Amino acid sequence: MATLIATLIISLCLFLYAYCIEPNWIEVNSISLQLPHLAKEFNGYKIAQISDIHVDKKMSRQYLTRLFKLVNQQQPDLIALTGDYVTKGSEKFIPKLATLSQLKSKDKTVAVLGNHDYASYTHNQATKEILQQTKVLNLANAVYSLKRGKAMLHIAGVDDVWERKDDLNAVLQQLPVDGAAILLAHEPDFADISAATGRFDLQISGHSHAGQVRLPFSEPIILPQLGRKYYSGIYIVGDMIQYTNRGIGSTHLHLRFNSRPEITVFTLVAG
Repeated sequence: MATLIATLIISLCLFLYAYCIEPNWIEVNSISLQLPHLAKEFNGYKIAQISDIHVDKKMSRQYLTRLFKLVNQQQPDLIALTGDYVTKGSEKFIPKLATLSQLKSKDKTVAVLGNHDYASYTHNQATKEILQQTKVLNLANAVYSLKRGKAMLHIAGVDDVWERKDDLNAVLQQLPVDGAAILLAHEPDFADISAATGRFDLQISGHSHAGQVRLPFSEPIILPQLGRKYYSGIYIVGDMIQYTNRGIGSTHLHLRFNSRPEITVFTLVAG
């Protein structure tokens, strides 16, 4: 009987931690990355990445304000958002994303869409509209180039791969020959395709939530398609660095265990 009671108490504590504590315990993960094609003029350039916010009934405007304030405290040169802003079926909560206007970067805030952002036509259009209203540049198969004198750094994005909206050829046609290039792609396993082009120094992604619930010392039990190979952290794919952010929100089960919400701050080092 004592063993049973102890087991129930431990199980309850673990559930309360996974439901109440870890989902709100945002980690700022600071990483220095050397990019071989980065010009010295961009040495020390700082990019803050947020992914998979997954706004729904449970996520408040107050939480979003706290999140964006934490991002701003990193004093990023550029902010990159990598998709899934509002959970499928929760499109009535898209207006909460008006808080994106609180984000402050020195150069620009850029974004790509994720699979949940294509839940329906109205969901997709409303998401695109609110990104535009909050002055977030949607890099849907497009390139945004930064200049420091004659040196350039290119931030590219592919539209959602899951929904077959990506057009990497269109991106490559817009991409200048010179300068380091960073690709935003919601689904991390797209790295096998982007790395094969030999044009990108870095791909940053989200999508997987790192499994959202992970038992210690083991692989995640549940991972989505296109997020099973490169599901969390840094990978080397060919000559390209790939990084998968654990995301901020959650889907379906509002639980996180051993997979804290993450803001990633990349400091770029010239190669």
